[in-house]
Amino acid sequence: MNTDAPANLDQIELKLGHIFKDKQLLERALTHRSWAHEQVASGNEDTVRHLHNEALEFVGDAVLGCVVAEYLFRAYPQVTEGELSRMKHRLVSANTLAQAAERMELGSLLHVGRGEEKTGGRRKQALLADAFEAVLAAIFFDAGFEAARSFVEQALDAELQRTNPEEAAAADYKTMLQERLQAERRDAPRYAVVETIGPPHRRIFHVEVIWQGGCARAEGSTIKSAEMAAARRALESLANIEAGHVTLNSKLQIPDSK
Repeated sequence: MNTDAPANLDQIELKLGHIFKDKQLLERALTHRSWAHEQVASGNEDTVRHLHNEALEFVGDAVLGCVVAEYLFRAYPQVTEGELSRMKHRLVSANTLAQAAERMELGSLLHVGRGEEKTGGRRKQALLADAFEAVLAAIFFDAGFEAARSFVEQALDAELQRTNPEEAAAADYKTMLQERLQAERRDAPRYAVVETIGPPHRRIFHVEVIWQGGCARAEGSTIKSAEMAAARRALESLANIEAGHVTLNSKLQIPDSK
C-alpha cells in the first residue's frame, strides 16, 4: 500500500488469514493518523479520528491481553501469578508485536502520511506494533473473540511455543522497561550512578533511572546489577500507577548479574 492508495484487500486478507465481512474495518486498521490528517481539512478532528486506527489499537491491546492471558493460564496451570505476568509482558511487548507484523509485511500495507513515509515510519517498531493491535481489533469486531484468538495464535505461534517461565524469569529488566516506554511513545530511560559507598573491594552503587514521567532508585554491588534493580523498580512503579495505586519510594537490591 502506498501513502494514498490501498493495496488489493483480497491479498491482505490472505496474509492475515481472515476474510472480512466489513472491509472498512480492515481499511481503518491499516490507516495511520499521519495519513488521515493529510486527507481532512484542519479542524475536522472527528472525521480524522474515524479514519485512523488509534481507537482500534486501544481495543486490540485489550483483546490481545485477554487472549494471551487465557493461553498462558491453560498452558501453565501450576505457575504463579508473577510468572504468568512476566510471560505475558514479553508476549505483548512492542518488540514481539513488531516482529509478528514484519512477518506479515504489515508495514508495506499501511496508509501513512508523506512525512511518516520519509522518516521510515513503515519500519518503526511502535507503529508496526500498533498496526498489529489495530488489525486484531478489526478482526474481533468483524467476527468475534474466537476469530481474534485464532489470529493471535497463528501470528504469534513461534513466540507462544517458545515462551516458558524460565525464559521469562531471565528477561532483562532494562530491556523490558525500554520496550514498555517505547510502546507508550516515551523517550528511552536514562541511568546514572548517583552515589558510591564503601571500600573498593566492597562497593555499593546507587543508581537512578529517569524516564518521561518518573524516576526510581536502587542499589547493587555492581553498576549493572544496580541498573537492573532500578529498571525493575521502575516497572513496578509503572504497574502501580496503571493500577491506580501509589507506593512510597524504597530501596531495591537484586543479586549481581554474572
